Amino acid sequence: MARAGTNGSDENQNNPNGTSNNASSTVVTRRSLRADAMRSAKRSHSAVAVPAASAARAGTAPRGRKKSRRGIINIVVMTFAAGLVATMALPAYAFNPNDSSDQAQAQAEASLKKAQSQGLAVSRDVAEPVVTRDAVSATSEADLAQAKAEEARKKAAVQLASYAKAYSGPSVSDFLANPPYPNFSLASVFSVAKQYIGTPYVYGGSTPAGFDCSGYVMFVYAQFGVSMPHSSTAQGNMGTRISLADAVPGDLVIMPGHDGFYAGNGNILDAPRTGGDVSIRPIWTSNYYIVRIGI
Repeated sequence: MARAGTNGSDENQNNPNGTSNNASSTVVTRRSLRADAMRSAKRSHSAVAVPAASAARAGTAPRGRKKSRRGIINIVVMTFAAGLVATMALPAYAFNPNDSSDQAQAQAEASLKKAQSQGLAVSRDVAEPVVTRDAVSATSEADLAQAKAEEARKKAAVQLASYAKAYSGPSVSDFLANPPYPNFSLASVFSVAKQYIGTPYVYGGSTPAGFDCSGYVMFVYAQFGVSMPHSSTAQGNMGTRISLADAVPGDLVIMPGHDGFYAGNGNILDAPRTGGDVSIRPIWTSNYYIVRIGI
């Protein structure tokens, strides 16, 4: 039949180009397909390479390379910053005396062992000193006056003991029992009183071994048979106050806590104070009055 040896009319009708499909037509094989694929890939690569080369010549890199370079730079910067922070923090950690962590203590112990350091034990008494506060006290004027009076009293007691041994004559009681001057007069009183000028002052004394102010007046008046207490105030209360214009030697000059014989012309004859002697001296104060005994 015609179908086996020739191309039928049906095949010619189905070919739109009017060409025949005979043995001389191109045969599609695997090798030809691979060749076509390789040619297509080269054309695609050429199409991509040309813009990239143009961009490189224009001074700009492809976007993918920029991103890669930025990533590398960021990694380098972060690594450098971390190393710098660690380097700065290391000395602060190493020299921090308040770090009480186990790691710091272990490092300190290891350093001491390497240096072969010696241990030092401090006793509790030394490590915990006791702080004491000095006591400060102030002495008042009253305390000073009292201390001074006590010192004067002790000194007077010593003088009185020695003075009692130094005099063996008649006492006040002896004179009162047998007065050597029975005829009383102020002039005679003053004359007897002057005999004891130079007698030392002794607190509580009432003999020529030593007088205090009222003991001196009492001893002199006792020789005229006049009994007087051993007190300047009480002696002033025994007599009669008179004016200074009427005063004569032998009258009494009475002051607060002190007395003596009026010596005329504004003077007094008295046993003054510790360290002094019986003497005549000007009256040094206006706070006094005159008393006369025997009227």
